[in-house]
Amino acid sequence: MRDVMWINVVFIFLAEAAWSLDKESRFVNSTLSSPKVYVRRNASFSLGSNGNLTCSSKPWNETFYVIWNLDLKLQKCKIALNDDGRSENSCNGGKSLRNTSSAQSYLQILNFSADDVGLYTCESAFKGGNENYEIHVAIIERSVPPQTSFWLEHKDNKTVAVCKAERGNPAANISWSHTGNLFPVEKRHDSDGFFTLESHLELPEGMDTQHLSCIISHPLWEKAEILKLNSKKAYIPWVGILIVVVVTLFLVGLVFFAQKKLLLRPCRQSHRSPSKTPRLEDVEEVEPYASYIQRVNSIYN
Repeated sequence: MRDVMWINVVFIFLAEAAWSLDKESRFVNSTLSSPKVYVRRNASFSLGSNGNLTCSSKPWNETFYVIWNLDLKLQKCKIALNDDGRSENSCNGGKSLRNTSSAQSYLQILNFSADDVGLYTCESAFKGGNENYEIHVAIIERSVPPQTSFWLEHKDNKTVAVCKAERGNPAANISWSHTGNLFPVEKRHDSDGFFTLESHLELPEGMDTQHLSCIISHPLWEKAEILKLNSKKAYIPWVGILIVVVVTLFLVGLVFFAQKKLLLRPCRQSHRSPSKTPRLEDVEEVEPYASYIQRVNSIYN
């Protein structure tokens, strides 16, 4: 009887080892032709709502396995599922893996609470590659859309595109339409409860930036906002400079007109002064006649 038991133990161990080696070999083969993809995102849910988190857009029939590791306020747990039907779930609080109608896997969080806030990391392997997600989950308290901007910087003979979403709550998500040396997204939590994110993309030398765009998404927006270098948002500083120039020219013209008006006043006064001279002469011509009349009247009197 013991021999049978040991045979079963050895058989189970060999099966587990074979499954692990098979999963590892499939994972290695799938990632040889495509590098790993690392994605950092932010997600926020209202208290009492149901939240869904996706790890990859690949359908389940192309996926080898999905592994979620949760670092929460009160617990650290794991939820995993592979294409052989093996599953693991050590999390409490109504968290489980589900599939959409198009057979895409997602993590469902029922009745979201403050205990569900934390870091959710996910790894999925599929035919052709591997994706790793790092999602910071928070509570929606006071929702405010961020202010977005997009510009280029030149440092150390390198051109870097900078995309920024500042003072938003919850934090926005930033992605790029062009693959390159993408630096990690810098996340800053402002003291007054708002989030600011800034993403840097180092551009290859001589790259045409006409088709480069920065994509910013936020829970308050129905559609993501796409920023391009020739968009109005990218040229907000130039619009401000143009306004300053126009106002300056207007003030200079106003001052010039005022000075010209002041210079014309003395000229007008000089033209008017000769016209008064004949009047004085008329007075002198009338005075002799008046004295003559007075003498005549004195004789007759």
